[in-house]
Amino acid sequence: MPSLENLRPFLWAALVSLLFLNYTAWQKDHPAAPEPVAAANTPAAPAGDAFAQSVPTVPTAPGAAPAPAAAAAPAPAAPAAAATTPALDAAPAGTPAAVAATGATPAAAPINTPAPAPALIHVKTDVLDLTVSTRGGDLVGLDLWAYPLKKKNPDVKVRLFDTSSDTTRYVHQGGLATGAAALNKPEPNHLAVFTAQSSTYTLKDGESELRVPLTWTDGAGLTVMRTYVFKRGQYAVSVESEVQNASNAAVNIAPYSQLLRRAAPVESSMFNPETYAYRGPAVYDGDKYTKLAVDDEESQTFQKQIKGGWFAAMQHYFVRAILPPVEEAWTYVLKVNGDDALLQATGPSRSVAAGTSAKLQQTVYMGPKLQDQLVAAGPRLDLTVDYGKLTLIAEPLFWVLKQVHKVVTNWGLTIILVTLLIKLVFYKLAETSGRSMARMRHIQPRMKALQERYADNREELGKQMMELYKREKVNPVAGCLPMLVQIPFFIAFYWVLMESVEMRQAPFFGWLNDLSSMDPYYILPVIMAGGMYLQFKLNPAPADPIQAKVFAFMPVVMAVTMAWFPSGLLLYWITNTGLSILQQWHINKIVERETPTKA
Repeated sequence: MPSLENLRPFLWAALVSLLFLNYTAWQKDHPAAPEPVAAANTPAAPAGDAFAQSVPTVPTAPGAAPAPAAAAAPAPAAPAAAATTPALDAAPAGTPAAVAATGATPAAAPINTPAPAPALIHVKTDVLDLTVSTRGGDLVGLDLWAYPLKKKNPDVKVRLFDTSSDTTRYVHQGGLATGAAALNKPEPNHLAVFTAQSSTYTLKDGESELRVPLTWTDGAGLTVMRTYVFKRGQYAVSVESEVQNASNAAVNIAPYSQLLRRAAPVESSMFNPETYAYRGPAVYDGDKYTKLAVDDEESQTFQKQIKGGWFAAMQHYFVRAILPPVEEAWTYVLKVNGDDALLQATGPSRSVAAGTSAKLQQTVYMGPKLQDQLVAAGPRLDLTVDYGKLTLIAEPLFWVLKQVHKVVTNWGLTIILVTLLIKLVFYKLAETSGRSMARMRHIQPRMKALQERYADNREELGKQMMELYKREKVNPVAGCLPMLVQIPFFIAFYWVLMESVEMRQAPFFGWLNDLSSMDPYYILPVIMAGGMYLQFKLNPAPADPIQAKVFAFMPVVMAVTMAWFPSGLLLYWITNTGLSILQQWHINKIVERETPTKA
């Protein structure tokens, strides 16, 4: 067996690296990590000229020609990314979105009446506080009633759509592309100004549904009614479009939906674990879920026709997603320019004959990653709860957590009980590992004597050690495999605790009133360090005194490293460590009782 002394350089290197990372991170982030920007409660006027002019032009997708500017459109033209409407004649050949502009407009010329100025509509449900612009029906402001940005300031809510800041901007846009804009004629896209019957819509007590209709007409027979349908308690919103063609010519229409996002990159910081969560676009193509990093050249040119999928803009705990009808193939395109990103989905073209009508529908999800609602909203939208490569293990773990929480109604107690359940499931494996360590501890005095006797003869030392292991029926690596089997489950549990919005700002007891934030008094890190040190003392000490000192100091390093982690994670770690100590103590006692009978 190779000597453990060979591990000494690696242990020292690991310790030095941890200390260096702690130092550099402290220098960078102390005294306080930057906090998310929270806008005022009342959204500023969105989607106007100031907003359009502040957004750089988003590049046209490769191989597509830019749509001509609409010089005489009824809605004022908006430059840059806000004016990015899918050009039907510019769609890739062979895609359902490709529509010839010729014949796509009503035969009668539009009436050139002045367009009304866009207005803001305030929509309130039991979970959403939404601002809708009559320009295109854009969603320009959204606060979540049930989710404060910071628990200590409950009046400032998490904001998912926002146009009040030039540095962070999120807007949902959508409409129907007809090809008319290319001919400088009116088109019901997101630049057109709709009309509304009211400036305020509220889901009243006792009501289960709220409908917010917006109407547009070209004055020549084409009328579009776009209706947002809200359900009580739901973050998925249905977007229904009804097209009435009273003109004397057929009209080709292609629905589209897009998320316009401006956000500066967030630098990762060990003092703010939330910065390690993925922020950016993601796509599901009906088979595979993929994160599209906006700084990746391949992602910046992403373009794909997808059926039964979705497009999403993700952040920690929350998501905005476009969900087209599952039976239709839509063309998904990501466009990136600096800090700006446009997630665009364009549906298949269809013809609305003169004197007929057509109905279209899509869904927009905008809210927390509540897995029950994500599953109901669209195919595998629950994948936006990013458990990484261990999703297969993490999903059933979350299910167990949810079932236990239904009984105890406290997420702190839930974490403790589920950790106990996991330890029980792996008890036999852990017992094998613990027995091996206990036997190693029992023969440690003889191992030390051999090391002193053969200090100058390493070959003989190895031979004598192997004979000792064989005689005492001890396998020095017997405890490794059971530990390796358990590791993926504990890592998966870590990601479940990190990613589940259900535990965001959840209280435990006493000073721990938010399991998703750090322990303000550093009590849990101290308990964790004490538990790890006690666990170290229960296990066989390394033969090398230097290694023993490194291992003895490791609990301090881990406590300092994890002091800024969410208290829910530390609660899990402490519970797991405490159960491991009790288990190892119990096994040590059993082995001590068994040893004399074999002597």
